[in-house]
Amino acid sequence: MTQNATETSSGQDQRSVRRRQLSAAFVGNVVEWFDWYVYSILAVYFSTQFFPKTTGSSLVPLLATLAIFAAGFFARPLGGLLFGALADRFGRKRVLSATIVGMGAGSLMIGLAPTYAQAGLLAPAILLLARIVQGLSAGGEYAAGSAFLVEAAPDRRRGLYSSFFYVSATTANLAAIGLSALLSNVLSDESMSSWGWRIPFLVGSVGAVVGLWVRKHAEETLTDASTEKRRRRGYFDFLRQHPRESFLVFGLTAGPVLVFYTFTSYLPTYANITVGFDLKYGLVTGAVALAWFLALQPIFGMLSDRIGRKPMLFAFGVFFIVGTVPLLGSLRSSFVSVLLVQMLGLTFIACWSSISSAVVAELFPAHIRGSGIGFPYALAVAVFGGTGPYIATWLVGQDQTQMFGWYISVVVLFSTVAFFFLPETARSPLR
Repeated sequence: MTQNATETSSGQDQRSVRRRQLSAAFVGNVVEWFDWYVYSILAVYFSTQFFPKTTGSSLVPLLATLAIFAAGFFARPLGGLLFGALADRFGRKRVLSATIVGMGAGSLMIGLAPTYAQAGLLAPAILLLARIVQGLSAGGEYAAGSAFLVEAAPDRRRGLYSSFFYVSATTANLAAIGLSALLSNVLSDESMSSWGWRIPFLVGSVGAVVGLWVRKHAEETLTDASTEKRRRRGYFDFLRQHPRESFLVFGLTAGPVLVFYTFTSYLPTYANITVGFDLKYGLVTGAVALAWFLALQPIFGMLSDRIGRKPMLFAFGVFFIVGTVPLLGSLRSSFVSVLLVQMLGLTFIACWSSISSAVVAELFPAHIRGSGIGFPYALAVAVFGGTGPYIATWLVGQDQTQMFGWYISVVVLFSTVAFFFLPETARSPLR
C-alpha cells in the first residue's frame, strides 16, 4: 500500500472514530436530558396528583412540585463530585454508561409512582427519591460528557464539538415538548392530569436502554496510562490543585444556567401565571424557539473557534444585564409575544451554551478534568438554575413579578465579572 493510500485510510479511520464518538455522546445525551426536562414541562399537570390543593392558594401544588424539581438540582453537585472523580479514575465511557442507567431508573420510578390519593405521603417521597437519582445522574453526565466531547475533538474544532452537548440537550427538550404537546392536544385536561403525564416518563426509561447500548460502542478518551496513580486521587484534589479554575467554573456558570432554565423550560409557565398565557400554545412557542436555539449551537461553536470564547461570553453577559427586565416585562398573553421573547433570549443564551463544555474543559488538565468540571458546575446549577422557577413563582405569589428580572440581571453581572478573569483558550492546545 502506498503512503498516500495509507494516509487516506488513516484519515478515514479517524473520521469514523469521531463520528462514533459524537453519536455516542449525542444519543446518550438526548435520552438523559429528555428524562430531565420532561419533569418541568409536565409539572403543571401532575402537581395535584402528588400534592393536594389547599384553600389558601392554587399555586401550592405547583410550588411543592417545583421544590422537588429544585431538590433534584441540589443532588447534582454530589453527582458531579462523585461521577466526575470516577470519570478521572476509571474513564469517561464507564461513567457515561452509569449516568444513563440512573436517569432511566428515575424516570421509571416517576412513571409508575402512586398518587397521593393512593399512597399518601409515600407518593411525594417516591417522587423526591426519583428526582434525586436523576439529579445525581445529571451532575455526572455534564462532567463526563463535557470531558468526553472536548477530548474527542481536534484542537481547532473544540468549540464546534462542544456545541453538540447542547445540540443533543436541545433535541431532547424538543422531543419532550413535542410529546407533551401531542398528548395535551389528543387527551382531555382531565386525562392528561390523571394519567397522560406518565407516558413521557415511561418512554424515557425505555430510551435509556437504547442510549446505554449506543454508549457501549464508544471509545475511551482518557488515555493516561498511569491508571494506578489516577485511582489514588482524592475527590477534592481539583479544588486543592486548581482553586482559581474551580471558582471560575462556578462563577461563569451561575448566570447562564439561571437564564437557560428560565427561557427553555419555565417561560411558558411563567407567562401562564403572570399574563394568563395558554400553556398549550406555550408548548408550541417553546418548540419553535428551541428549534432556532438548536440551529445556532454549531454556528456559534464554530464562530468561537475563530474569534475566541470570551467575545461570545461577553455578548451573553451584556445582553442579560441590560435586557432581562424589559424583555420579561414585554410578555403578553399572545402567541407572538411569548415566541419573540423566548427566541430573542435563546439567541444570546446560545453564545454561552454552544461553548460551555469547551470553556470549562479547557481550564483543567486531563487527569482532573471530570471532577474539576463536575462539582463547581453542578453547584452553580443547583444554587441558581434549580431554584429559578421556584423563586419566580414565589415572587409572582407575593405580587413582586418584576423583581425576578432584576434578580436575573444581578446574577448575570456576577458571571460577567468572572468572564474577565477567564483565560482565552480557543487557540491553545488542550491541557
